[in-house]
Amino acid sequence: MRHATMIHPIRSIFILAACLATLSIRSADALIELKASDGTIKTPLTLKADDKTKFTVLIFFLHDCPICNAYAPEIERIRSDFEAKGFTFYIVHTDPTITVQTAQQHAREYSLKSTVLLDPTNRLAQKLGATVTPQVAIVGAGERLLYLGRIDNLYADFGKRRPEATVRDLRAALTALASGSPAPPAGGPAVGCFIPLPKSEPPHKN
Repeated sequence: MRHATMIHPIRSIFILAACLATLSIRSADALIELKASDGTIKTPLTLKADDKTKFTVLIFFLHDCPICNAYAPEIERIRSDFEAKGFTFYIVHTDPTITVQTAQQHAREYSLKSTVLLDPTNRLAQKLGATVTPQVAIVGAGERLLYLGRIDNLYADFGKRRPEATVRDLRAALTALASGSPAPPAGGPAVGCFIPLPKSEPPHKN
């Protein structure tokens, strides 16, 4: 198994993430299609007018990142609490070498019920500005980036984990959006593993 590279929070893009909180991500190549672990194709940045989904929650993930896996129970609790309020959750695997079978096995092992997407070229992470895992982006109507940041402050620093989180940034953002208010920015940088950047796109497979 590939060892995940850890990132010190001082090197995260927390300041940039706050600035991007309401930035529109629409562009000529905004349509991004990703394969889900069930074999279907998803367009996670596109919300349909007749869809019950009001917001898309994209959780960038590395299956062998210990910090990501430590967050799996909380990610599932958050999904369970907010999915019925108009949020659709995706786990976005950023490892360019992960297979569908490995992604499926990982979801079963960690009881992750969100739709699992594979993004081998990390187009989605680059478009939204995500650089570490776990890091979360919330996208609303018109493909607007409403939040980009950490889940909570469980990890105070590299190698420094609190007994429990005292600031629950993602829950605060989801609660605000569900009530019609802007999502507050994360109160600190995400701590986790680097998102790998592939040198080139893999050959297209029919």
